[in-house]
Amino acid sequence: VQLQASGGGLVQAGGSLTLSCAASGRTFMNYHIGWFRQAPGKEREFVAAISRSGGTTSYADSVKGRFTISRDNAKNTAVLQMNSLKAEDTAVYFCAAAPWVHGIVVVTTLNLYEYWGQGTLVTVSS
Repeated sequence: VQLQASGGGLVQAGGSLTLSCAASGRTFMNYHIGWFRQAPGKEREFVAAISRSGGTTSYADSVKGRFTISRDNAKNTAVLQMNSLKAEDTAVYFCAAAPWVHGIVVVTTLNLYEYWGQGTLVTVSS
């Protein structure tokens, strides 16, 4: 599956951004979807993930209550709505897809994701 992330940009602290992830090539609903981010000089970290059906989500503690992940399997897209942005949210954001894993509803482990988008830069000014 090929992934294309978009929607990044420059926003003031307290503002909002919506990131989109468009998928093509394979049956989208067969894949777990996650968002990760990588700040300069830091390792890539988990942000949010959603089950194949969209019924279950998981968030990193640092974004819980501010970010919302969703997906539309009919449109082969996933969205990360980011509200109340902080300077520390500044990073390149990546969407990723993991093949169905038996017994796992939501995939939060980076190493299980096999397909990655190119990343979109989010800069939050304080």
